[in-house]
Amino acid sequence: MTSHEAARGGRRLAAPPHPNPTAPVLALPPLSCDAHCHIFGPGDVFPYPEDRAYDTPDVTKEDLRRRHDLMGVERALIVQSAAHGTDHAALLDALRGDPDRYRGVALLTASSTSAEVAGLHEAGVRGVRLQFMPHLGPSPTPDEVRAVAGLVRPHGWHMAFHIAGDTVVDLFDTLRAGGPPVVIDHMARVDLRTGLDGPQVGALRRLLDTGNVWVKLSAPDRLSAGGPPYDDAVGLAALLAAQAPERCLWGSDFPHPNVREMPDDGVLVDLIARIAPDEKTRHRILVANPAELFGFPLEGE
Repeated sequence: MTSHEAARGGRRLAAPPHPNPTAPVLALPPLSCDAHCHIFGPGDVFPYPEDRAYDTPDVTKEDLRRRHDLMGVERALIVQSAAHGTDHAALLDALRGDPDRYRGVALLTASSTSAEVAGLHEAGVRGVRLQFMPHLGPSPTPDEVRAVAGLVRPHGWHMAFHIAGDTVVDLFDTLRAGGPPVVIDHMARVDLRTGLDGPQVGALRRLLDTGNVWVKLSAPDRLSAGGPPYDDAVGLAALLAAQAPERCLWGSDFPHPNVREMPDDGVLVDLIARIAPDEKTRHRILVANPAELFGFPLEGE
């Protein structure tokens, strides 16, 4: 199952998630958090905008819960999708329906208002995502990045950057500049053909050392040059987890919109044992770090 070009409007059509994922062997620690996942629709309740970046089948909050139950995930950060644009109705419905389980990440523009951000915060949103991916629309300008930072700073949100390839090098100064915490999605989607000692991975590792940058050890299927079992991407994730476990997060990327080949979510969970072989590091990445960054209570609080 792969994404393909939709017949209508020239938009990409995302494939549905894996229909029969395996149950993972690895038991995740209690209160583990999936730090990167999405929901879509249902379109008859939360219509997709006409100018959406791509088309997608509905993957509802109920679908997400069922998949997380299979994976052993108790908490999640739901990231607003470009398929819904800046209409956060579906996201807000999920957050308000289960405030103990979910936090959210919004899509904002420089024209977003402080009142809008305050309302999103009240509902459980704790971050904003900035897209630097041409297929998802124009990238924000430096002035727009600063404007969004000004909107979210009073609420303590993080700023998530969706970047790929050399962008981690090109935006290095912006990403290390300080201000709101920075989260780099999907290990910066570096080109692993350049090697773990190449300039892209080098920039990512230097950013991780600044103390204000976090990295999601997610989407190995998007990064891998060799496909399953994603050895090259798992090697990068393990390198980052060993370098700075206190600033790493894990995400499934469910339901994996616009991937080349649909991954098995149970297999992705089992890769965590290779990324973080010891229980202490897994607890840090899966429980403690997301609690700190997204405002979940820790055990006993």
